[in-house]
Amino acid sequence: MNKLFKKVTATALAATMVLGMTACGGSKDTTTADSSSSAATETPAAATDNKDIKIGVSIWSSTDVLGSQCKLILDEAAKALGVQVQYVDQGHVSEKVTASVEQLVAAGCQGIIICNSSDTEMTSAIKTCNDNKVYLAQFFRVISKDNSADIYQMATDSAYYIGAVHEDEPANGEALVNILLEKGDRNIGLIGWEQGDATWLGRWEGYKAGVEKWNEANPDDKATLSEPQYAGTTSEGGSKAAEALMAADPNLDALIPAGGGGDPLQGAIAAVERAGKTQDIDIVSTDFLPDLGERLENGSMAGESGGHYCDPLIAFMMVYNAIKGNYTDFAGKFEDVPFPYLYVSSADDYKAYEQYFVDQLPYTDEELVAMSELDLAGLKEAAAKVSIEDAAARAGK
Repeated sequence: MNKLFKKVTATALAATMVLGMTACGGSKDTTTADSSSSAATETPAAATDNKDIKIGVSIWSSTDVLGSQCKLILDEAAKALGVQVQYVDQGHVSEKVTASVEQLVAAGCQGIIICNSSDTEMTSAIKTCNDNKVYLAQFFRVISKDNSADIYQMATDSAYYIGAVHEDEPANGEALVNILLEKGDRNIGLIGWEQGDATWLGRWEGYKAGVEKWNEANPDDKATLSEPQYAGTTSEGGSKAAEALMAADPNLDALIPAGGGGDPLQGAIAAVERAGKTQDIDIVSTDFLPDLGERLENGSMAGESGGHYCDPLIAFMMVYNAIKGNYTDFAGKFEDVPFPYLYVSSADDYKAYEQYFVDQLPYTDEELVAMSELDLAGLKEAAAKVSIEDAAARAGK
């Protein structure tokens, strides 16, 4: 078992109490074992008096590969700062996404971080937070200024919407498809998760751009990218999508399960393995798997982008400081916080990542407290610096 995930159990046993909880919250000191609805983590008091601060997390899943990594670093930050954190798993189902914000507000959260599935959901989320004077920040997501101009303006005008922490998804998509093209793959199958999801659309844009640039430069050696099969956010969905793509194209030599938390990727890999095509079909994706090093070694993965589970940590710090009154005057501004991906395409690449992001968290409690004391410009700088090299340098002090 991955060492990072072993630590989840130990942390939960040491830092939480497992109690029942009603649909709209419950007492501020409770947690529930059923994170598919909601969960709050009790944390010990820190040096500052933060015991009455509660931050909500609206997430697609706090138990899948990426979601559990996000939960681990957020729980550690909550412990270090002495605040409460409550999770609602909404599966990227639109009505559940909007309901999650209402639920977290009803549970007494003064601030919320959200990974929504589409820009349209943010209209309700921002209104709910405005009406209840609750701070809001996005993670892994940003409202499109061009495609959702009205919603972007609503966010900009809000005194409670802080901003968005997100990755450059078109660049991510292009980098991943280039890994396949450079390995000689030309018939690429594509698996999406939810139609209309802004992050998915950004990655798809990048995959298409990478293939188009390749074909322009190599007219006698063109590549094709399939229309996407949609998998949702489940392993079963990823498996069925991969099977459909393999059946549709007997010459398929690569797959891109675009994301969705890691479970669709696992299903796609399993389908390729069942078909006996592990050595024939290269797979790249986003969201590091716990056994990625082994999969890069045995060829079941050709490359991956990920290591970005600290993205919600930055959003968490933004909301924390807003609640504390350290960050103010949000109306008229949209704080855009880019966050870097890490890329690996070999087992050796993964070893350094594993040392500083898997075997241990990339930040100590002392560093998390220090991060919470940065001004917003300093926090943005800290976000931009996240890398294997940065984690190694801090660990070596």
